[in-house]
Amino acid sequence: MILLIIFAFLAGIITILSPCILPILPIILSSAVSKTKPIGIIVGFVASFTFFTLFLSTIVRTTGIPADYLRIFSIIIIFVFGISQLVPKYQEFVESLFSNFTKYIPQNNSSGFLIGMSLGLLWTPCVGPILASVISLAIAGTVTLDAFILTLAYSVGTAIPMFVIMSGGQRFIPRSPWIQKAFGVIMIITAIGIYFGIDRQFQTFILNKFPNYGTNLTKFEDKAIKKQLPKLGNASEIIAGGQWFGSTPLTIAGLKGKVILIDFWTYTCINCQRTLPYVQKWWTKYKDRGLVIIGVHSPEFEFEKNPNNVAKAIKDFGLTYPVVQDNDFATWQAYDNQYWPAKYLIDRDGTIRYTHFGEGKYDETEKIIQELLGTTAEISNSKSQNFARTPETYLGSARNPFKSGFTLTGNWQITKEYATAPDGGVLEMNFDAANVYLVMRPSNKPALIKIYLDGRPYNEFFVDSDKLYDIISIKDPGRHILKLEFDANKPQLYAFTFG
Repeated sequence: MILLIIFAFLAGIITILSPCILPILPIILSSAVSKTKPIGIIVGFVASFTFFTLFLSTIVRTTGIPADYLRIFSIIIIFVFGISQLVPKYQEFVESLFSNFTKYIPQNNSSGFLIGMSLGLLWTPCVGPILASVISLAIAGTVTLDAFILTLAYSVGTAIPMFVIMSGGQRFIPRSPWIQKAFGVIMIITAIGIYFGIDRQFQTFILNKFPNYGTNLTKFEDKAIKKQLPKLGNASEIIAGGQWFGSTPLTIAGLKGKVILIDFWTYTCINCQRTLPYVQKWWTKYKDRGLVIIGVHSPEFEFEKNPNNVAKAIKDFGLTYPVVQDNDFATWQAYDNQYWPAKYLIDRDGTIRYTHFGEGKYDETEKIIQELLGTTAEISNSKSQNFARTPETYLGSARNPFKSGFTLTGNWQITKEYATAPDGGVLEMNFDAANVYLVMRPSNKPALIKIYLDGRPYNEFFVDSDKLYDIISIKDPGRHILKLEFDANKPQLYAFTFG
């Protein structure tokens, strides 16, 4: 754990070199020439980033308050502070106003504390595997002391170069009225840009022009993760949270003497779908040699808990091995799992001998299956390639509170889990991939969706069942503009994935 804390701290420090820092850099520089003390900004940033990273999803789920409200409030603070830089008399009023919100902060640090709080909420870091694992826990609502310490270490690490920039700016940049006003204008423009999402467009532009910028900054974290992998102990028991498919209920204890592969998946997950053909081949190839595969279906969305939907997915994917519903995430938590898909190989004595998270390493996994079975067979070379640069994008407020990655036209209804398209509603997205998939379900009647690629009609079809739909499939990956138009039957949109 100590090693992970050190690496999280170092990851925070080098974040200043990543493209994700660019959108808030003008605010940091503007603060450097103001009368605001850097320590107030730093304390506010560390407190805000740590708190909202761990608890924003829980706040949105429990209160129903859109996270956009918090984001807009933060933008207003940045905007108001920029105006105060332009009008000295107004600055005194702002300082007095801010001090009312921060009664327990020293008065000369009050405005800086609120600015720091705003930065902590507005900033979206380029997360490596350490912070990513913390965020996955926060989404699941299982924040631990370790997660808190790691997030705090990351935010403190990030705050150090910020403090150096602001302190250096106050020492070396002349504090003349015109410089202060110039940076006030920059802060106002930045606030307006963040409000309209221009900061994300700018970040995307930089990454398109310099695709390798920042790609190596988080690689050293992988070493820390690997060194901290838990010693693989006894396998936890299967805790059914729904129906069994293709088998009577199975237990780890009852399967002693068999080699067991536990595969955590969910049927709308495109990454899971790509692994299923390999899992099915292993079942066909080794089931008579002592291998038992149990697919643990842990649903990402509410409709995936429906056993009829799961049964249909199993049939569609041609799966013949046992699958059990894990609707309450009981087995997921018993294995302390954090990923879709995830595989756990258990030997004949009930000990976990191998784990793999995500796609790929099919040959390696099959070789270990053979080793545990004490058998050999020809392994077909398999290569899994995913050229997509656009990340998985959720449309519900709980997983994407700021609705980043797309634009909506029309009176859309946004819930925690999905977005409902209005009559004549339009969704537009700039993506970089060869394949685009979208999880959708009809509200009442089948809904017509019209697809445009780079301004030209591409396809249209009806959304008539709850599943992952293939939206775009082109030969070569690249950057394109996707546009979707919807009819009056209001389909529900859950998440985009790319390949």
